[in-house]
Parts: sequence; structure tokens; C-alpha cells
Amino acid sequence: MKRSFHELIINSDVEDQGKPILLICNHNSWWDGIWALHLNQQKFHRKFHFMMLEEQLKKNWFFQYTGGFSIRKSDRTAVESLNYAAELLENKNNLVLMFPQGKLQSMHRRTFTFEKGIERILKRTNNEVELVFEVNLVDYFSQAKPSVYLNATVYSGEYSLNAIQEAYNAFYRECIQQQEKKEV
Repeated sequence: MKRSFHELIINSDVEDQGKPILLICNHNSWWDGIWALHLNQQKFHRKFHFMMLEEQLKKNWFFQYTGGFSIRKSDRTAVESLNYAAELLENKNNLVLMFPQGKLQSMHRRTFTFEKGIERILKRTNNEVELVFEVNLVDYFSQAKPSVYLNATVYSGEYSLNAIQEAYNAFYRECIQQQEKKEV
């Protein structure tokens, strides 16, 4: 990453609570999973798992050796993938990354609409899970290579799709506002 980025900056007050982590992240580039892995290595030190679309995992088959597992949307097997994610979250040493919008979207998008998988996973998990939001932002400022800002916070509200989606969007807007204040 040092060849591609000026720096990676973690903005987070998240304290390790010793629980399994469901990490929810915006998805605007190929790098998002790698940035989430970096956040995990720096802050959480969990075994890293991530859900990705089956067709993408077939194209990038090597991800299955780095914690990737597939989901086939609009198929009955999607329930199996969601159940697998919930099983992973039974172990406090695991972190599961999800991109809840279910697809790559522009980094200029200001509001995200989540798929139903997050709520289903949380309902199927039998223990306490730390739900962490991550917002990745990229800026060049005066550098030839971009800086990446990894913003993370813990969610502590209701485990419903609408509540989680609204809270994530509010956190995203807050991160954008903080980013707009930066000067170099």
C-alpha cells in the first residue's frame, strides 16, 4: 500500500470489547477490503472474514484463501451465506466485513441503501456482537498519491435494518463534514 498511497490515517475511538465484530463499510473501490483488513490489523486483531458476491469471488478466486466467502443474491443459497456469517460471529476471535449496499458505488454518494442481510445476520447470532461502522474517504490534497482516511465508530442502537442504515448514513455525513474541514 505504501507504493499506492501517501498515508493511511485511522480516525477511531473504538475500544476492543473482546466481542466478535461485524464491520460495516462503504464500498467504492477495489481497495475497501484491504483498508478494512488494515483497520483490523491495527485495532482489532481478529481473524478476518468478508462476504462478497459469488461472481466476484469466482473472478478473484484467491480471496477465498484470505477470508472471503460468497453470497449469491436473489437465490435461496443466500440464506446459507447469511447463516455462515452468523456462525462466524459466534466466535469472539472473528471479524466479518460486509458491504451492506451490496455493490460498488461512487465515493461521491452521500446516502446508502442497505440490503437486508445485516439484520438477518444479527437476528441469527446468539451472542453479543460489536457492530462497527467504517467509512473510507480518499483525498489527494497537495500529494501526488492519495491519503486514505479510515473512520470507525461503534454502533449501539437498535438492531433493525432502518435504524442501522440511518445511523450509518449519519456517521458517513459526519465523516464527510470532518473531511471537508481538513487543510494541508
